[in-house]
Amino acid sequence: MRDIALIDTADAAEASLGPIRSRLLAALGEPGSATSLAARVGLPRQKVNYHLRELEKHGLVELVEERRKGNMTERVMRATALSYVISPSALGAVAPDPSRGVDQRSAFWMLAVAARLVQDVGTLIARANQARKPLATFTIDSELLFASAADRAGFVEELGIAIARLADQYDSPHAEGGRAHRLVLALHPSITPEGTARHLRGDAEKATKGELR
Repeated sequence: MRDIALIDTADAAEASLGPIRSRLLAALGEPGSATSLAARVGLPRQKVNYHLRELEKHGLVELVEERRKGNMTERVMRATALSYVISPSALGAVAPDPSRGVDQRSAFWMLAVAARLVQDVGTLIARANQARKPLATFTIDSELLFASAADRAGFVEELGIAIARLADQYDSPHAEGGRAHRLVLALHPSITPEGTARHLRGDAEKATKGELR
C-alpha cells in the first residue's frame, strides 16, 4: 500500500468523492470484506459490495485474498493508498494553467503553480514506479515569523538574489545528457486557528497606506 496515490481521471475522482466511498476508503486502510465493512459503517452488505466494485474499477481498492465461506467466496479488499490526491488533470480544460499569466505576487498564480506541481510529481511517481527506479526529489517545508512586512519583503528580495546566483552557478542548459528540473518556492501566511484574519487585515491596511511591498 502506498502512502499517497494520485487520482488523475474525472471518473476516478467522481468515484472517490462520495461520502460513503470516502468512508470505505478510510476503513480499508486495513483489509476487510463487504461483510465486515457493512458492520463497521452501518450499511447493508449489498450496498457496500456495489461501492467496492466501483472503487475497484478505478483502481482505488485492490483484492488482497479470496476466502471460501460455505458456498460463497468472500473477497477481502484493501485501499491502494492511505490517502489520495486529485490531480488537476482530472478537471480537463478547466484545470489551472500557470502559463496563462505569470505574477509572482499573485496568490492565484501560486495556486496554479501548486496545482501543476501536484500533477507533475504524480506523473513522475507513476513513471518511476513503472520503471522500478527511485525518483530524486527534495522538499523544504518551513515556517517563519517576520517581525514586519518590511522584513518579509527583505527576505523575499534576498532569497530571489540567492536563487538567481545558484541558478547561474549550476544551470547548464546545453549540457549533453543533462536532466531538466523544475524549482518551485512558495511563501504565504500560515493558516492558524486564530489570528490569521487579523494578520490579513493588518496587511490590507498597510497596503492601502503604501507600507506593504
